[in-house]
Amino acid sequence: MRTTIRVLSLTTTDWRSFYQSQLAALDSVDVEVTTLPVPGEHRAREDDVEQRTPADYARYLPQVLREAGDDYDLVHANYGLTCPFAVAASSLPRTELPVVCTLWGGEYRDNPYASLIERFAARADEIVVPSNAMADRVDRSSHVVPFPVDTEQFRPIPRAEARERVGWATDERIVLFPYAPSREEKNYPLARRVVDGLEGDVSLRTVANEPYADVPYYLNAADALLLTSRFESGPMTIKEAAACNTPVVSRDVGFAREVLADVSNAAIANDEETLRDRLAAVLETTEPSDGRAQITGYGTAEMGMRLRGIYERCLEKPTSV
Repeated sequence: MRTTIRVLSLTTTDWRSFYQSQLAALDSVDVEVTTLPVPGEHRAREDDVEQRTPADYARYLPQVLREAGDDYDLVHANYGLTCPFAVAASSLPRTELPVVCTLWGGEYRDNPYASLIERFAARADEIVVPSNAMADRVDRSSHVVPFPVDTEQFRPIPRAEARERVGWATDERIVLFPYAPSREEKNYPLARRVVDGLEGDVSLRTVANEPYADVPYYLNAADALLLTSRFESGPMTIKEAAACNTPVVSRDVGFAREVLADVSNAAIANDEETLRDRLAAVLETTEPSDGRAQITGYGTAEMGMRLRGIYERCLEKPTSV
């Protein structure tokens, strides 16, 4: 009979779709998760990025230590900034909790706390990353466990229905930039230049902080998705767009090439001129992609089994802290 594993999950953003998919995956394999998010808010607005303060993290430490005194089997740090708190929790008298740390991708890119994250991640029992691109950045062995897409939610929806839902005109050609322009790493100025250089009338729309249930409608409402990021560990929005059969044009970042390699009416390019040419070609076809068929082989059940296997491996060996 399978034994329930109780996990204390520390995270900076419990509302992210990929974190919610992890919770669903773990629930499917009899892992009971208690989520403890960092106080405060880190969220990109249209013109600015709201950030947490050191005081928020100072308030977090006693919360973590208090919660870790409950009856957990291990602590899972989601995003590198929570790893020091997981290590602290594992070091409490009578706890000795194993530590799993999932690195999401932004930890070592222009992050003033990168050295701190590296130091504490080295003390985790197991490291999980969402892509091979992220694994290459981590200076120790890790488990590549991709985040799955909820293909029931992210599905093809007739464009007219999707545009009515999000309030977009039905007769426009629309390219979607799925982030707040304020996120510098997403490189909105490049996306703006690419679209401005297209022939004919093409609108560039941005979407950020919309309800999760509405995101599939925005993806289906667009004629194409454009990603111009300077770097990525993913991004999940490529898989979500593929599940909707929305054409994608992306720079060669994260797992973009891996996901789009066999997808029709999709393209990878890096420089501004080639991105524009590829996007123009995608818009010219007016056809959907066939991305959904390419990303349905890996779901929440597979993710749950892989994470549970990592947890069981932790529980079978002495902790490293």
